[in-house]
Amino acid sequence: MTNTYDTGRLNLPFVGIATFGKRAYVGDWSTLNADVAILGAPFDSGTQYRPGARFGPRAVREASTLFSFGHAGAYDHEDDATYLDDSVSIVDMGDADIIHTDTQTSHHNIETGVRAALAAGALPVTIGGDHSINIPCINAFEGQGDIHIVQIDAHLDFVDVRHGVRNGHGNPMRRAAEKPYVTGLTQIGIRNVSSTAKEGYADARAMGSDILSVRQTRALGPAETIKRIPKGARVYVTIDIDAFCPSIAPGTGTPSHGGFLYYDVLELLQELTRKHEVAGIDLVEVAPDYDPTGATAILAAQVLLNLLGFIFHNRPT
Repeated sequence: MTNTYDTGRLNLPFVGIATFGKRAYVGDWSTLNADVAILGAPFDSGTQYRPGARFGPRAVREASTLFSFGHAGAYDHEDDATYLDDSVSIVDMGDADIIHTDTQTSHHNIETGVRAALAAGALPVTIGGDHSINIPCINAFEGQGDIHIVQIDAHLDFVDVRHGVRNGHGNPMRRAAEKPYVTGLTQIGIRNVSSTAKEGYADARAMGSDILSVRQTRALGPAETIKRIPKGARVYVTIDIDAFCPSIAPGTGTPSHGGFLYYDVLELLQELTRKHEVAGIDLVEVAPDYDPTGATAILAAQVLLNLLGFIFHNRPT
């Protein structure tokens, strides 16, 4: 009798091509047919200080293979639930084409990828890259109905124009707030010396933002924090890895001490998916060269996989 150990095809995490979660690669975007489509956006020319997030998609994909032993999903004994079993189809679209130094064309190519995922009826999940890649992600939702932005981040990212730049990684939430189909923003984890001056906070609130620091969020707890999002809102989730404390996520260009720990964010996301439909996701600012341990990329992969598990577990059947 031949068993699987004799075939040489165990497909262990360290073997083969590092697509996200070792899911199938689909290079022809016109043929997408999946519940979730992963897009890499390896662009970091919007960075104001430490570059390196262009290598984020590659690092997060490789880290995600750690969770791809193929046990038909992941059983969580605390929740007594199995997440991301074979009923949820995930494909990897590869990366949007990035043109060095050309923000406009690079952003256009990212937008094209997200639009392709939406046209196929898949949940778009974009891995950055710096936070400017959120701008084309949100642009892609034009004509897709209203969305509310839930941002988990250390920085407000609400700069209008700085040094003539409108589409860098300090601008995405301002650009989002200007969209008629963005009904508001919930900005969680904002702290310390930030990316936006005092008047920017006033502008954000005037344009529909609810801003919470890490300490305010912890004092409220996950349920009360999520209650602040308008009831029935369809949400787009954008996660900057610097929302986490650099003690667990040092691999980022703008670390900010005093950030969230893992379960702070995990419990927020789980509560969010119980109350709201998630229309799209991006996770940004993983810069792996600043973390030789690889822990930051592993954290990013684990957060994304858990978030996807929560979304499909809580979706009405």
